[in-house]
Amino acid sequence: MSDTSTVPSPIPLMRICTGLWAARTMAVAHALSVFELARPRSGVSVAELSEKAKVPERPAELLLTACAALGLLRVTDPGRYENTPVAEEYLVEGKPFYFGGVVQLFDRHSAPGWMRLEEALRNNAPTTWDPSTQTSLFDNLNPEFREPFWAGMNSLSIWTARQVAGHVDFVDSHRLLDVGGGGGSFDIMLCRKYPHLRATLFDLPQACAFARAKISEAGLGHRVDVVEGDFFTDELPADHDTILLSMILHDWAEDQCRTILEQCWRALSTGGRIIISELLVDDTKDGPADAALMSIHMLVETFGRNYTAAEYTRWLYDVGFKEIRTIRFEAISANGVVIGTKS
Repeated sequence: MSDTSTVPSPIPLMRICTGLWAARTMAVAHALSVFELARPRSGVSVAELSEKAKVPERPAELLLTACAALGLLRVTDPGRYENTPVAEEYLVEGKPFYFGGVVQLFDRHSAPGWMRLEEALRNNAPTTWDPSTQTSLFDNLNPEFREPFWAGMNSLSIWTARQVAGHVDFVDSHRLLDVGGGGGSFDIMLCRKYPHLRATLFDLPQACAFARAKISEAGLGHRVDVVEGDFFTDELPADHDTILLSMILHDWAEDQCRTILEQCWRALSTGGRIIISELLVDDTKDGPADAALMSIHMLVETFGRNYTAAEYTRWLYDVGFKEIRTIRFEAISANGVVIGTKS
């Protein structure tokens, strides 16, 4: 037998291979309301999960064990499981930073497309929707999935909005235009932090319907306006000193990104800022893993990809923006912002 002392371990490969196992375990546990049942100070037993989820005790035990191994549950009294802090904070519906929308979105909408990844690679086309009958992911979105889709987008945005608010100063911003603002997470977060700030959310009608409910729920209807439109065919609302593009440009090819940036330039007041919040691929094109995998996700979902800070910087200069800089941070749907000024 040959010497294997210098051979690297295959364990990292096994972890990659079993990534689907972990994702499906969490998604199914969420669908069966495991995290609603396993609230702290009460928890859930195998027998209780079996009864309430209507599954036999053997798979109920396997599911609880797997969730505990993944750090989602912990064993308290013998045979009882309760949520860990991360599950309690993010996987229980009604919590401020509820992440269940993302779990549902990726499991029900994205996963089938990922199973056709080779097809996406060979055809250079998305697999979660039909390009022969739709113009984009957002065109004729299945009505049955519309609410979960925007809920998932909102879950992705909530934590990222908090990170952006902590790393970018909006003291000198008075009128924010959130282009493609989805559920309004950024507008709600920033208006709460900056009492002087007013915002306008601009998005497709289906997104605006979802956003109005979230903004009203937050009690900010008097400070956040919602305007329906399409940034490829409609002029953006004018008279704003700050424009935000969060998780927008990665959906589109370069020529379309440039069109969106030109639209923003025309709408932005002189001296105003544009802020692009994204999972930025390294300029060396070798990472980070979350941005690179999100870029592959864009292959499955769109005709876009995740771009580098250098690419965004070049496009902003070409449009006319100056004083361009990048601020880095860590969040679930962004790792930085690229900021430019209209001088």
